[in-house]
Amino acid sequence: MSSVLDKKPVKDDEVLDSALRPKKWADYVGQSKIKENIRIIITAAKNRGQVPDHLLFYGSSGLGKTTLAHLVALEMGKEIRITSGPTIERAGDLAAIITNLNEGDILFIDEIHRISRTIEEYLYPAMEDFKLNLILGKGPMARTMELKLPKFTLIGATTRPASLSAPLRNRFGATFQLNFYSNDDVEKIIERSANLLKIKIEPEAVKIIANRSRFTPRVANRLLKRVRDFAEVSLAENFPEKILENTITAEITKYALEQLEVDHVGLEPGDKKILLALIEKFDGGPAGLQSLAAAAQEEEDTILDIYEPYLMQMGFIERTPRGRVATRLSYEHLGLLWRTKQLF
Repeated sequence: MSSVLDKKPVKDDEVLDSALRPKKWADYVGQSKIKENIRIIITAAKNRGQVPDHLLFYGSSGLGKTTLAHLVALEMGKEIRITSGPTIERAGDLAAIITNLNEGDILFIDEIHRISRTIEEYLYPAMEDFKLNLILGKGPMARTMELKLPKFTLIGATTRPASLSAPLRNRFGATFQLNFYSNDDVEKIIERSANLLKIKIEPEAVKIIANRSRFTPRVANRLLKRVRDFAEVSLAENFPEKILENTITAEITKYALEQLEVDHVGLEPGDKKILLALIEKFDGGPAGLQSLAAAAQEEEDTILDIYEPYLMQMGFIERTPRGRVATRLSYEHLGLLWRTKQLF
């Protein structure tokens, strides 16, 4: 069974994620301070007849970085062009994207930390002077061609701001960190999504999903959709009287999430595998990322971007100068005996 944390959702999920994305500022729940600061930047730019400064959003996956970029474009009344760092391999790729922008458009680059240093060199004049300097030909016959670009706003998104080079990071006019959401905000997001999907759901069921959503809107929406799947198909044989009511109840929700192996605090088998590897193979730690990834049979990037932020947020893992350490809370959650030597 696939995880609701999968980085690459199936096509149907991508379509639904897009449908559930807020289309106006009032529908965007949470991150209030960031929303207000961005609104001021946009309003000031519009009053001056200028394009907004380049913006950098960072935070864990699923917290709304792409949604904020779409809302900036909507607020400006301009188009948004979406790409990602790994897809821009050559200067020609960057030129093809930027030269197709119109005045005031938004260029959104996801995973911007994965742009190569060579491409960064081309980005600097594009961001500062709205010029693109291309080198044509090779050797003695090589020449430089300067392309004037329309004024645009670059919005970068990353889960690893420290991986951006200082020159690139300094060229953004404002940087915003998106934090995990509160349970109250996640509940509002679930209620809104259920309404858009025409799902009837009990308030208690909303709370159960919110408690297991890892404080992340994307996870909350995917859990809601998976619970809906169980309510429509798998649970027809187990709770026929509930299905006839056409309402997702707390009972149905608990059953669905148990089948999905999402526990009461949102941990999935992948999380537990990492914790168990740290406890059983490294005696609780400390363990380096490379060693932990090999022991848990997970990719390093997956641990860094998907699992570790929430495990640290919940206090199950601590990062020390010597590596990752499993906390007492992780032992207790897994029903294992805590040994005080793990603190040293």
